[in-house]
Amino acid sequence: MDKLIPLSAATLNALDPRIAVPSYDRTAVSPGILHVGLGNFHRAHQALYLDDLMARGAGLDWGILGAGVMPGDARMRTDLEAQDWLFTVLEQDADTEAARIAGAMTGFVEVTPDHRAIRAALRDPAIRILSLTVTEGGYFLDAAGSPDLGHAALRADIAAPESPGTVFGAIVAGLRDRHAAGAAPFTVMCCDNLPHNGSVTRQLVTGIAAEQDAALGDWIDAEVAFPNSMVDRITPATTPARAPVLSESYGLQDARPVFCEPFRQWVLEDRFTDGRPPLEQVGVEFVTDVAPFETMKIRILNGGHAIIAYPSSLLGIEYAHEAMAHPLVGAFFDKVEREEVLPVVPDVPGTSTSDYLGLIRHRFANPRVEDTTHRLCFDGSNRQPKFIVPSVRDNLARGGSVTGLALASALWCRYCMGHDDAGQTIAANDPNWDELSARALRAREAPAEWLAMDEVYGVVAQDTRFRSAFSDALEQLMAKGTAATLEAYLS
Repeated sequence: MDKLIPLSAATLNALDPRIAVPSYDRTAVSPGILHVGLGNFHRAHQALYLDDLMARGAGLDWGILGAGVMPGDARMRTDLEAQDWLFTVLEQDADTEAARIAGAMTGFVEVTPDHRAIRAALRDPAIRILSLTVTEGGYFLDAAGSPDLGHAALRADIAAPESPGTVFGAIVAGLRDRHAAGAAPFTVMCCDNLPHNGSVTRQLVTGIAAEQDAALGDWIDAEVAFPNSMVDRITPATTPARAPVLSESYGLQDARPVFCEPFRQWVLEDRFTDGRPPLEQVGVEFVTDVAPFETMKIRILNGGHAIIAYPSSLLGIEYAHEAMAHPLVGAFFDKVEREEVLPVVPDVPGTSTSDYLGLIRHRFANPRVEDTTHRLCFDGSNRQPKFIVPSVRDNLARGGSVTGLALASALWCRYCMGHDDAGQTIAANDPNWDELSARALRAREAPAEWLAMDEVYGVVAQDTRFRSAFSDALEQLMAKGTAATLEAYLS
């Protein structure tokens, strides 16, 4: 393409006709949702459901006002503002590709350390939902998966209610302002990939509030809805290698494009404080209990990512679809999932877990997503206790096998030693990387060192069956390497 068209409201009609553009009048859209965390996942998921809804002529008063709490969010704001809050989503699988411009976003509040702009936006009664995607590691959880109100950042918020440093302190401040004004509170809707995400968010917000003002804590607990949800769409990072696809294939210049798979799912408890958009019109499943859906997804999909991530990286495999095509890694995924994960996934209404596993396998094998194993390996210290350890615990309780899950955990330990089977350096890939690496190196001689991370393993580390299986797996990995260890397990 000789001349690129910069994305903006003024250029929508000039874009390649293969790119779908908003069919509704964006000037009629007003904000009803303040969303914190405008990363790729939100823009490929919640933002598209709302865009679909607006295309049906509904939900125009539920536009998204963006917000952020990290320094990188300020750069995101600048880029999106230059594009009139528009961005491209490119859905890709092996055989199809569909590009669309999402238009449900109406603005992005200023990003400041004290979150004053978030608090100001929350004073507006038109904002009836505060939604969140701030990553699994942003919830200050302890080993049991509960918010740690003793964390220094939360203690600082509790001590200084008017100067919150965390998004949760800002939410409390926003609710305090609503309460003082006699206005209806907003719903707090977590869209992060956490078990019982709404309940966790409720504990955080009410816990901070109660220590600041017991009456405020009681009011929030009684009056504010925190619906649980299950969200799903594989949305890899927009890498420098991927970004040029839009310019080369469509002649479009977009500073913040999003790439994703065609599949998406959103299961949401129908509990809202002050109304909600009619998202059931565009495929959102409203249920009374999300727990079975989220357990299925977290154990099978997120656990599955952890199962393939570490052996793949140790074998030098770059992408998830290549991992699924690898005879050892693909077979390892199938065996662990069928023998140790599916048996401890509770029944899900209207769903076959075996069929769901088949869907997940197909999605992982999508070559167009190009999801890197490096991304899947990231933040194991937060993800393992949520995605792998619960299946271990449940298998131990039922007397089932934990050999495969113990091997998956040992592969994580081996990965954290900082080099793959070919001796290539593994770059730091966890917020706690230095501590993990040091512990992993000690575990070469004393495997129990790795299991001593109570915040990861909790009580399962004390079970002799798991300890023995983990130690055996780690010893095999050190003595024989990843391929031979996988072969021995599969045989």
